[in-house]
Amino acid sequence: MGERKVLNKYIPADFDPLLVPRSKKPKDDLVTVRMMLPFSIQCSTCSSFLYRGRKFNSKKEAVKGIEGKYLGIQRFRFYIKCTDCARPITFLTDPKNADYEMESGGTRNYEVWHDESKANAENEKNVEEEEKLDSMKALENRVAESQREMAEMDALEEIRAMNERHSRLMKGGGGRNKVDVAEAVLKAREVAMGGGGGTGAEEELLDLNENGLTKDEEDLVQSIKFGKVAADTSDDVAVEIHRLDEQDELLAEKRRQEEAAAIMNKQKQQRDEEQDDKKGSNMAVPVFKVKRKKKKKKKISSDTTNNSAIPEAKRAKVQEEEVEKTAELNPPPQEPTGLSGLLGGYGSDSDSD
Repeated sequence: MGERKVLNKYIPADFDPLLVPRSKKPKDDLVTVRMMLPFSIQCSTCSSFLYRGRKFNSKKEAVKGIEGKYLGIQRFRFYIKCTDCARPITFLTDPKNADYEMESGGTRNYEVWHDESKANAENEKNVEEEEKLDSMKALENRVAESQREMAEMDALEEIRAMNERHSRLMKGGGGRNKVDVAEAVLKAREVAMGGGGGTGAEEELLDLNENGLTKDEEDLVQSIKFGKVAADTSDDVAVEIHRLDEQDELLAEKRRQEEAAAIMNKQKQQRDEEQDDKKGSNMAVPVFKVKRKKKKKKKISSDTTNNSAIPEAKRAKVQEEEVEKTAELNPPPQEPTGLSGLLGGYGSDSDSD
């Protein structure tokens, strides 16, 4: 194994390279090329799909004849086999459209972007033909194109104005280095957009001072006298102008907290008053529970129920029979006769008598 990695190999003294036999391949021999499918293919025999990007060991050959070249560019043919049925599939290079062309063995799948590019090219060609035939149509197209360019220029001016405002903020917040960086960025962006030099935005940037203010703004700031009392002409009220510092911010925060606490206390008092009102209303009105007596249902005797079902004639007869029976069972008391009867009326019922 060590002999494979040597730098110098032994060459005998009588070695003649001209005597080494060389194999001659035919000029039109196929060349094996490892490649990936440039588009998806469906096999014509087994209807299986070979998707784009799949690797194959294909055979390549140069196309012969009149169609073999396009503007001096050689076209090639590639041979592959279907992975399911092993049918040979061939496709060619298409230098005219910078694409590939399906030849035999399968069909190329539909590709949206391919048709979109073709449709755009056809539309452009149709527009050019219409403009050649109709001068008014060409004028309308030029007007629409000029309007579109004006709209793009307006949008570009808005972007430049926004960048100018950002540069002012950067100038006011930091030192001269940030200002220089902002100006360099704006200039580079304008050069990239093709705006050139000497724009209005650059002239305004030159008019700004170290604080990032123009002359009018600086005069306005200088006119304000901080720490002095100024009279308000509308209501004749003295107003003191001073700069806000950390102490003012702390006082404002404390005032906000006090106001929030006062609002919370007021809401709590209102809730307590509402609860007290509800309790007072409940205590003022006593509640008495009244027990109602249940009404007893009268039992209807079986005799009356039976009598109700009997007709009136029979009912009268039955009542007479009942009266006779009661009279027989409870006879009336007999009145005493003679003296005993007369004396009995004056006597007492008590045992003592």
